[in-house]
Amino acid sequence: MLKKIFLILLWGWMMTGSTSHVVLGETINPAHRSVRSQVFNVLNYGAVGDDQTDNTAAFSACLKAIVEAGGGRMYLPVGVYRGRILIPVVPQTIPTWITVEIVGEIEPTPVFGTVGSFPLQNNSTVIKSLSKSGPAVISVKTSANSLDGTFSEVYVVIRNLEIRTDDDPSIGGIDLRHALQCKIENVFVNTGVYDVQASQPTHGTSGVITPACNNAALTILRNLVVTGYHTGILVNEHTDGNQIVVAANINGLEFVFAHHASRFGRVGTYRNTHHITVSGRHGFSIEQMNTEQPGPGQTDAGNAWQKLVSDINDPKNLGVADINFWVVEGNVGAVRKFNCIGGASIQARRIGSTPGQNK
Repeated sequence: MLKKIFLILLWGWMMTGSTSHVVLGETINPAHRSVRSQVFNVLNYGAVGDDQTDNTAAFSACLKAIVEAGGGRMYLPVGVYRGRILIPVVPQTIPTWITVEIVGEIEPTPVFGTVGSFPLQNNSTVIKSLSKSGPAVISVKTSANSLDGTFSEVYVVIRNLEIRTDDDPSIGGIDLRHALQCKIENVFVNTGVYDVQASQPTHGTSGVITPACNNAALTILRNLVVTGYHTGILVNEHTDGNQIVVAANINGLEFVFAHHASRFGRVGTYRNTHHITVSGRHGFSIEQMNTEQPGPGQTDAGNAWQKLVSDINDPKNLGVADINFWVVEGNVGAVRKFNCIGGASIQARRIGSTPGQNK
């Protein structure tokens, strides 16, 4: 029986020629098979992760190839890469939206805390820019040829990266406001220093800005840590986040005007001047806001700006929200302190308490 099967396969190979394959009686011609990889290694475009070389041109060459291929993954091996990743315009002439992934080799170590001093690590993929002006380290370009003259037709996925700017940053970390949709996962955005030692931000920059597209709104944030910016995460349309940490920012999360509601699971808020700020009409929920306020002896002249002013900063009462919170004060323990500026339509409840009791 086995001999008969062998003879049948051999006959099929002889009849179709040596450039084809027979699999269970089906002839497959390699010429009809796609062998093009959608993974683009930045090293093949001249990038060098030596913490010295400006890789902006190499990054752009890699991204150009990805867009021309109809989407793909920009892969960055472990290293410290100087430069900016400027995602080019994806115009309406392309038949549909494309996916651009920017992925590092391993998940970074998110070094943050409330006391002490710890150096940041270089054992993962780090994208670093110390520029004093211009676009964010990772950003999406736009032009008149973009959707509605504003949004590039791209779904951006950023994974397993550390993004660094200078202390008191003059540029942002990740700015995706002009993307249609995005997913950010296992990412650490910082200013190059341990958050407790971060200088007071004075330039109004944001660690992360989510897409602002109303009609195609979708933002997914997972395992994201942002430290040292004026605004940690600027929350636009329909953002869904979980396992988020914002530390040592003026505003931890800032909710701007949005047509669609946003939802967060667990959010850690530490040493921000304002943990939550609302600057536009926005509906949102936070299932667990875990916050630690600096306690006695935990601030000095260098980081006094990190002393809490408010948990909720909504002076114009623009937020419509439900928040479950738990507060710890350093060197004290769990406390019932929860400070609100405005927030008339924000229902805040201490975990374990009657709804509305602890606003």
